[in-house]
Amino acid sequence: MNKKIKLSVRDDPEKRGRDRTGKAQIPELKLPDSMTRSVLATTISKADSSLAWVIAALSVSLIHAAPVKAAFNIPTDSTASPLCINGQCATPFSAKLLLFEEFGLQKMPGGSSQTSVLPSAPDCQSSPAGQDLDAFLKEEIHPYPGAAADETLTNAWEAKVKGCVGLSDQTPTRGDARPGGEWFSHQRWDEFFPQTYFQSAMSGARANGGLRDGYQMHKYNKGEFGPNGLYYLPNGTAAGIEVKIHPNLPAQNANSVWTFDGTLPPKLLMARYGESILFRHYNALPIDESANKGFGRHTITTHEHNGHNPAESDGFMHAYAYPGEFYDYHWPMILAGHDSINTGATDYRAGSPDGNGGIIPVRGDWRETMSTHWFHDHMLDFTAQNVYKGNAAMMNYYSAVDRGKEPKDILEASGDHSKPGYGCHYAAPDPANPGPFNVNLCLPSGSELDWGNRDYDVNLLVADKAWDDTGQLKYNIFNTDGYLGDRITVNWVYKPYLDVRARRYRFRILNGSVSRYYKIAIVDETGKKIPYYMIANDGNLLQHAVPFPNSASAEGALPEQGIAERYDIVVDFNGMAGKKLYFVNLLEHVNGLGPSKVVALADVLSGKYKADGINGDPVVGKFLELRVKDYSGTDLSMDPYYYQETFIDPVTKKVVPGKQMIPLNKPTTQELQAAVQRTFEFGKSDGTDLKPWTIKTDGGKGFNADEHRVSAAPTLPDQPNGLGKVEIWHIKLGGGGWSHPVHVHFEEGQILYRGGKAPPPWEKYARKDVYRIGSLADSTASVDMAIRFREFAGTYVEHCHNTQHEDRAMLLRWDIEHPGQTLAIPTPMPGWEGVQYDPSIYLPTAKTGDLVAKKSFVLPQ
Repeated sequence: MNKKIKLSVRDDPEKRGRDRTGKAQIPELKLPDSMTRSVLATTISKADSSLAWVIAALSVSLIHAAPVKAAFNIPTDSTASPLCINGQCATPFSAKLLLFEEFGLQKMPGGSSQTSVLPSAPDCQSSPAGQDLDAFLKEEIHPYPGAAADETLTNAWEAKVKGCVGLSDQTPTRGDARPGGEWFSHQRWDEFFPQTYFQSAMSGARANGGLRDGYQMHKYNKGEFGPNGLYYLPNGTAAGIEVKIHPNLPAQNANSVWTFDGTLPPKLLMARYGESILFRHYNALPIDESANKGFGRHTITTHEHNGHNPAESDGFMHAYAYPGEFYDYHWPMILAGHDSINTGATDYRAGSPDGNGGIIPVRGDWRETMSTHWFHDHMLDFTAQNVYKGNAAMMNYYSAVDRGKEPKDILEASGDHSKPGYGCHYAAPDPANPGPFNVNLCLPSGSELDWGNRDYDVNLLVADKAWDDTGQLKYNIFNTDGYLGDRITVNWVYKPYLDVRARRYRFRILNGSVSRYYKIAIVDETGKKIPYYMIANDGNLLQHAVPFPNSASAEGALPEQGIAERYDIVVDFNGMAGKKLYFVNLLEHVNGLGPSKVVALADVLSGKYKADGINGDPVVGKFLELRVKDYSGTDLSMDPYYYQETFIDPVTKKVVPGKQMIPLNKPTTQELQAAVQRTFEFGKSDGTDLKPWTIKTDGGKGFNADEHRVSAAPTLPDQPNGLGKVEIWHIKLGGGGWSHPVHVHFEEGQILYRGGKAPPPWEKYARKDVYRIGSLADSTASVDMAIRFREFAGTYVEHCHNTQHEDRAMLLRWDIEHPGQTLAIPTPMPGWEGVQYDPSIYLPTAKTGDLVAKKSFVLPQ
């Protein structure tokens, strides 16, 4: 039935002018009266209004009426998630891990004459039918994309939107959600015109229809994904896979879980440097914002974390799409330094697989090569809810040095001149100065494909969840500390198992939770710690591999892993055929404010630590089982032992320097001395009950998020081919015993100090985009890092990636500006009828930075 929905303040075009949300919090700077708002208006207009708001409020009342639990508030303000429903039980390690399904890139057509539109839903509370959605997404991209938003397109569901929302017949609608005008026009569009595209629709949960079977690079006929491999799906199709957290638990309802395509397995984008991408993201969520099972917002914006992408394609929290609209994201796939380093594309280490054994040279700094990314919703005030609900995918970058191809034989490993991209770095005559035939690091992957093999390269999305007595996902929208689930999932499956071969594997581990940290150890059935190496931190390969266990990290486990951090590790299962191994989480939470302690591995394995939700955190313990199978091949992938900072030569028994993966491009002393410095303190100063989390900039007042306020304004190089200006950012904890994983969009930084000291081994040679601050050993109360800005201008953000903190409202806006720019980019204000702009304002120190910090900061020697 088509129920009319009461307009929120933000959505009513007749009220927007006088009631628009966005009041500035800077006393000395006044905004027009049209931009004022009260706390109540903010809460009602941005939270799930009407029915969802009432349902959620009643739910919380019932939750608080329930018996008080022990000290462990997990799941947050709620009761335990049942593992047995309707006589069916989910037991640990009884469900097979779902491996990621590739989106699949298509060549950009020369044009399109197709006229179909996003299929409509049957009513105001639903997504389109799955088969209709699949049929539409199979079509060639249309209308054809352009540099600027197409403001002539109307909402694909215009008639239904007007009926459901109550818009007048005279009210216009928009189909292209991107803000119009030059500010959100695609930068350098012609220079990086998209060569490939993919399209997906954010939609309610449904059974997989096999839409992307033909887009898989392995085609279900190669390697471990072929009929005789470990990961072959029945009949070579994902069709029939339901959105279930375990095969014995109920399927998720369409308004409980929202995912890309509305389906599982979770999605993966395989991308190459130098091959620019257009991502058309359709919003196929219900028109009625209350049709969300009590949480999640039906407006969406997508952040590719942490792509070197122009700002209009970064997923700005206030440039979003309504149901029936689409947003085009333009990801150029360039190396940072494109304008200033290797501009002739002559450095053979800066390149991309060509599909035929060779390398396509690209401009830029090869030391900025990235590997493991993800993208997710970034809707203002609703990031946590939308990501938790399923708006998250992973992305693997492929390059000359990280090709995703290991050699089939010694000839390829040595560097076959007929296929120069296959030669392994470890086999170079002089690895310190490898020639063009030995740049491939040959990390564990597979050898059937020219690039992007995933036989032995596995993406793992680790996230805690909770569900109600009917098995449907649940969430508490009123909690401000952080939301914790009581069940751990990997790739959306509760405590799964994975078959692996007795050889080296690469695991790309993403913390995809909204508030939970992890500390991961790997053990065998007897509890013995298994050795492995960290090879990448966040999206970046390290200069040197770091061995684990080691004495620098508690319990020999990986360092604390904050929300959104990625750790790539290499594990060698050689000689372990027939054994079972386990990933174990050792980090205890009591509530969502941050981790409370590292639990001793021995206590976890012996059962001394009671992870029952009453005496202990139920997410502490084993969460992924690895079942090791025989391997009949020859493992010629890179052995990270030889890439440590130093290692003992097996022949001479002497300590020698190790090989390097990707060395750091460190700023010069002169650049650091001249750097603008900025200080950001994350805490609760000047917060409110509803929005307690704030950020102080450069010693000023603590502010909640305001999309209009520019807190920092670094500039592009003065010359078109300039290296980019280095800044030093001081990220500090505001006290209170909580923890914050601070994320800076767009550029990676190099940590100069952690807690006033040299960073630990896994950060010493790393480039980071998430900076943990907290009370535990691996986090510390401060991080000082150097960062460089170049290539693209525009509006970006910095925030706590405990996304419940971000939404309540620990986020600030910063802009990269052109030299001499004096007027801030206006702020987009979307509505059903299109996007208007508001004026933006600067903090007083946005241009100058923290002059006090600059005087007192001692640069590292």
